[in-house]
Formats: sequence, C-alpha cells, structure tokens
Amino acid sequence: MKIGFIGLGTMGQGMALNLLRSGADLVVFDKNTGAAKPLIEGGADCAADIGELTRQVGVIFTSLPGPVQFEEVVLGPNGILDNMPQGLVLFDLSTNSLSLVRRIHDEFGRKGASMLDAPVSGGPAGAASGELVLWVGGDKGVYDRHLDLLQAIGNTPRYVGSIGSGTVTKLTHNLLGYMILLSLAETFSMAVKAGMDVLELWESLRLGLVGKRSPLDMLTNQFLPGKYEPPAFALKLAHKDVTLATSMARELGVPMRLANLTLEEMTEALTRGFGEQDSRSYLKLQLERAGVEVAVDPELLREAVKAVQKG
Repeated sequence: MKIGFIGLGTMGQGMALNLLRSGADLVVFDKNTGAAKPLIEGGADCAADIGELTRQVGVIFTSLPGPVQFEEVVLGPNGILDNMPQGLVLFDLSTNSLSLVRRIHDEFGRKGASMLDAPVSGGPAGAASGELVLWVGGDKGVYDRHLDLLQAIGNTPRYVGSIGSGTVTKLTHNLLGYMILLSLAETFSMAVKAGMDVLELWESLRLGLVGKRSPLDMLTNQFLPGKYEPPAFALKLAHKDVTLATSMARELGVPMRLANLTLEEMTEALTRGFGEQDSRSYLKLQLERAGVEVAVDPELLREAVKAVQKG
C-alpha cells in the first residue's frame, strides 16, 4: 500500500524521511517543490498535486502550518475530499482547530473514510530523529492497524481518546508550557528587582520542591483525586505566603498580574471556608466555573503514577 505525505516543512520533512527509511512506499507533495528533493533522492515519488497523490494512496499524513492550510488541502478544489477512495485513512499531524478536526472527521465518515488527529511534540530535532510523541484521537481500531506507521514517525505514539482528543492534548500542552514560562518570568523579575543574582536564584530554586518535581506531579495527591483533606499544607498558611510575596512585589514596584490573580483566588477560597483544607483547594474554584469535576479513581491514579515512574 502506498502512503501519502503532504507538507514537507520544518517538521514534515523529517517525519516523511523516517517513514521512507522504515520501508514505506511513499508519495509526497509540497507547494514548495524543493522541499521534496531529499525525499525523491531517498526513493519517494513526488505527486504533481494533492488530487494525484490522494488517488494513489491508502493512508495520508498531513503536516501543515495550521487550520487554514489544512482546510485548503482537505476541502479545497482538487483536495483530499474530492479525490479520496473509500477506506482512505488520514492522520493529521498538524496543530489544528478542534472544531475543524471534528468537522472533517464527520465529512470523512460520510464517505466511508477515516480521519484521526495526531499532533506531535518534540520539535524539528525530534521530527528528524524520530523522538516524538504523537497524541492520536479517533477510531481506536484504525489507530491499532496503523501503529507501525505511527511508530516510524515517532517513538512514542499514544492513543488518547475519541476524535479531537489529540488536538485537545496538544493545545493543552502548549498553553500550559507558555503559562508556566510567564509565571517564571514574573517571579524571577520580582526576585531580581529585590537584588538576587538570577543564576544563583535559578540554581537555588532547583533545590526546592518546585525545582525537584514536575508541576504535573504536584497534581497527584489532591487535585486529580479531588481530595483536599487532610491537608498536606493548609490553604490559610499558603495564603499567608502568597500575601507576603505579593506585598514584597508592591514594595519593589514590580507588576505581578498572575501572582495577584492567584492571591485573589486563594482569598475567595478562604471566604468559602477552605482555610483548613489543603493549599491546593483554591483550584476547586476554577473547576466550578468550568462546570467540570476532577475525581480520578485512586487505584487508577496509582497505576498511572507507577507507569510514568517506570518510564
């Protein structure tokens, strides 16, 4: 069976080359014809357009800059949807829009084809080396049948749920990373303004709890199981610490938007009577606003933690 690959940019070229090295019978396409040169030299065929590629293959991978390009490639004139045979499988490796992913999945279903969202994480270096995680959402049976192809692209494919789950995971991952970075910039700016050497600060913070553990690990004892009693450290004490830190920032003249918002959340939680609960109990306010509940079964959580620790 021939495999198609559309989008040979910074990420796509490396992933397509790894597919080719795995022995895939590959047909490629990119608007920039020069991007296909390494693939052609490696033995891949290059299609003249998307329609020609689609008519030749049983599986297509797309790696595109974003939703606009993905919609054009799939739904545009002479695109994938206009040319696909019944039974075609599309894995979209792009960082995409949830609503568009679901819409195209439904369009494929009406034509007897399958679409799965499979965004990746690992950057250009990971795309070249194959050290990527792929978060895949869609039909589990289709995922299982094509696992060998996914493993050729990245060494850590993971099925995460129904269609769109890959996109939700990727967008959550990226947003979380940038939010954490902003909080670090805010807190570092306060400490440097107070006279700390920035390298000494960084080295010292790595010795504390925040430096030793991933922020995700900090969710396992209270947030994920939804259990805030008995407290490991009471909210009223954490509120005191954050009050002192934000007061120091005001004395230094450092704006602290995220810190002040955190203090507001903690203060509201205190007025709700959470003071004797765990310091993380203020996180319940966001869950209430979103209308969701987080309460993972303790046994399932223990198994997940063990699996992560084993690597």
